[in-house]
Amino acid sequence: MGSGLTLEGRPLLGGHAAGEAYVLDEPLSFWGGFDPESGAIIDRRHPQAGAGLKGRILVMPSGRGSSSSSSVLAEAIRAGTAPAGIVLAEPDDIVVLGALVARELYGTEVPVLVLAPDAYSSIETGDAVEIDGAVVKIERAL
Repeated sequence: MGSGLTLEGRPLLGGHAAGEAYVLDEPLSFWGGFDPESGAIIDRRHPQAGAGLKGRILVMPSGRGSSSSSSVLAEAIRAGTAPAGIVLAEPDDIVVLGALVARELYGTEVPVLVLAPDAYSSIETGDAVEIDGAVVKIERAL
């Protein structure tokens, strides 16, 4: 049996997603840091280099880097290798743009929302997370 927690966030791009949380220690640039063909972090300098993000709820402080990150994220969403949803500590227009373009072009939903610092820090890698609009439900195995 696990323990549950419900958090309220600010949706930057609404929607519904569920999956296992993967919490990044540092921001990620999708351009040059993420492989849209495999869904893995390929930035060798990133602390979680090699991690697969496909179908997970990506929890990261913010995006990093180039505006080209939007197109890489949109391509990963099209290919089915993207995270299922994205939770941020700070708003990031580039991440939102990539998810928005994919929604408009491909009809695929990857919600993006921001949580307050205390709520953001309560999510751990491996938690079962469900995003539904502004609500984030977390289930942690004991």
